[in-house]
Amino acid sequence: MNVGLYQSAASLSALERWQDAVSQNITSSQVAGFKRRTVQVAAEANGEVLVDSSARPDRGEGMPALFPQTRYAISFLPGENHPTRRDLDLALSGEGFFSVRTEDGTAYTRSGQLQVRADRTLITSQGLELLSESGAPIQLLPQGGAPVVNEDGTVRQGDAVLGKIAVSKAANPSRLIPLAGGLFRAGAGAGMQPVEAPLVQQGYQEASNVAPLREMVDLVNIARAYEANQKLIQSRDKIMERTLETLT
Repeated sequence: MNVGLYQSAASLSALERWQDAVSQNITSSQVAGFKRRTVQVAAEANGEVLVDSSARPDRGEGMPALFPQTRYAISFLPGENHPTRRDLDLALSGEGFFSVRTEDGTAYTRSGQLQVRADRTLITSQGLELLSESGAPIQLLPQGGAPVVNEDGTVRQGDAVLGKIAVSKAANPSRLIPLAGGLFRAGAGAGMQPVEAPLVQQGYQEASNVAPLREMVDLVNIARAYEANQKLIQSRDKIMERTLETLT
């Protein structure tokens, strides 16, 4: 068996996964609160290679055959908060996620681009209800004027307190499952818990933590590495072809 062929093929697969993540980052770089997808690559031993014809695997004389193994991850570094001067734009300074209601239960997001539904309920740009600490949506008063959101997430209209926005964090962020539109669902072991002292900024919006220029550089590096592995496969294939022609 030509181990080099399998190693190069595994490298091509790893590069394709990396390219998928980079493409998603570039596509979602303008989505408020989007968190950059990353691919972690590690070498994993799978079998042995006998570099000496007299070597025996049962005596441990072979060298481990290393293959690339990839795993998706997410960078939860905060994006930059930009002022918008819009009453319904909210951003979190520090850790935490806003809680929203979806058809499948509660989801979490860093995007605070809010709108007002016809029944005066606060919803996200995706039409999802923003939840309060009690787990209920927050509904504005018809004649209450512009809403004011305190730093702790308390929503007021005049003298009326309408609720306090739920801000949660994950004890184990790696257990958060990414969904479309910058949303996350809490997987098993995520350990969602309320942030004790959240810092909510009204009139601000958090940008994604994606640097498009960096992603473009990664695409170039991926293309070069892909081409190099393709050439290695072609070279080894030609060597095998010549070997077979010689033997026959």
